[in-house]
Amino acid sequence: MPSLISIDGIRADGRHGANPGEQSHAQEFLVDVEVWVEVERDSLTATLDYRTIVDTVRETVGATSFHLLESLAEAVASALIESDLVLRASAVVHKPGAATSLGVADVSAEVTLDEP
Repeated sequence: MPSLISIDGIRADGRHGANPGEQSHAQEFLVDVEVWVEVERDSLTATLDYRTIVDTVRETVGATSFHLLESLAEAVASALIESDLVLRASAVVHKPGAATSLGVADVSAEVTLDEP
């Protein structure tokens, strides 16, 4: 039976954005993920370790550069779905303060992918 692993508020630094300077200076992003895995036994080797999930998110945010949050969310979900254990992955990327001039506290984009 599939199990859901949910991790919220993964802090990661990256160079993403459409405004001048956003891709030249690292900014903090917050990422929430949900990963569906098939767990067949009570063993850490039978599932996806939380540390692996967090590392994958941070590596993806730090190693890529996009204009759109939607593209970054897709890259994170794609990196997670690459694991053989993952059936479905969802990533919500938050960019706090991205629209403070509009009186908005947070902007986010979400992408969900199923295994190919």
